Amino acid sequence: MTQHRRRLGAWLLAGVVLAVVLTLCQADRTGVGEHSAAPSATPAAAPSGTDAPAPTAPPSPSATPSPTPPPGTAEPSPSGSACASPGACGFPDAGSTGPRIALERHDTGNMSVKKDGTVIKGWDIRGSLDIYANDVTVIDSRITSTNWWGINLRPGFSGLKVLHTTITAVPGKGPDNGGVNYAVSNMGGSSVEVGWCDISVFGNALSMGQGDLHDNYVHDLVAFRNQGGEWQHTDAVISGGGNKGRLILRHNTLLNSTPVDRGATAAVGLFADTGVVSSVVVDGNWLAGGAYALYGGGPGATGIQVTDNVFSTQYHPGAGAYGPVAAWNAGGAGNVWKGNRMSDGRPVTPEPTS
Repeated sequence: MTQHRRRLGAWLLAGVVLAVVLTLCQADRTGVGEHSAAPSATPAAAPSGTDAPAPTAPPSPSATPSPTPPPGTAEPSPSGSACASPGACGFPDAGSTGPRIALERHDTGNMSVKKDGTVIKGWDIRGSLDIYANDVTVIDSRITSTNWWGINLRPGFSGLKVLHTTITAVPGKGPDNGGVNYAVSNMGGSSVEVGWCDISVFGNALSMGQGDLHDNYVHDLVAFRNQGGEWQHTDAVISGGGNKGRLILRHNTLLNSTPVDRGATAAVGLFADTGVVSSVVVDGNWLAGGAYALYGGGPGATGIQVTDNVFSTQYHPGAGAYGPVAAWNAGGAGNVWKGNRMSDGRPVTPEPTS
């Protein structure tokens, strides 16, 4: 019995010793693993013959104050979304405008159209069109003008449509001291439709008091001195007021990159030159450039609806050189200003008129 008790004690002692040894080994392995995973607090020495890179201090906050928003704008809104360029944001550009078919060259010169219902399709015209007829359609064509205009609708006629057409000119070859004035001019007594057109070079690209202008790309207006030696005012769209019908500008890209000291006026210029401005819709357009991107018609303007437009900073921080909008009559009957923003997301609110 005594011998068995001695054996049992020896086995117990051996078990205790083994447990202690295993615990120490496990602790040693755990300590090594944790040390190797932790980052070193001391930089490793550079190899012999090389210079150790100096540690870079974190950049300090800039002491330069952020720029003051241009007049008529506010700080970015959390709900506003930035827009990088017209085409990237769903607005018309060179890829979505102009003719969709192959063209046949026609050296027409300055041609007069006098037959009602005439359709011009697939023509590459070297010249201009002077319309003395009703219900004329120009579609899937190109016009390169050296005249005062690309297409002009004469008084007393109506129903003109200009669709999927490129209208441009040759700088320095126009009759106004080398300049050209109007891509499409409506001198008639009713609305015209201009849609999906690529328009460039002319001083005042789309000139009319009434019309339906949609899905157009107006760009690269060319400044020139008129016959009086003064810089021609340039506008992507211009209306002189006194209109009896409605002027609608919807989903166009309207750019005026002309410098202010060379006559830049607006992307959209609503002016009371020949009468009160009324019944105008400016909805969902991309506007950039000019002294102001939009002139809103002045003190007497009524029925002007300016909604959901993007005022682009691509030429000036304020869309126009002096800001996004001027001459807005906030108290005019039927005037609406809603949902307009800068391309960087800031909401646009017109300055009070004096």
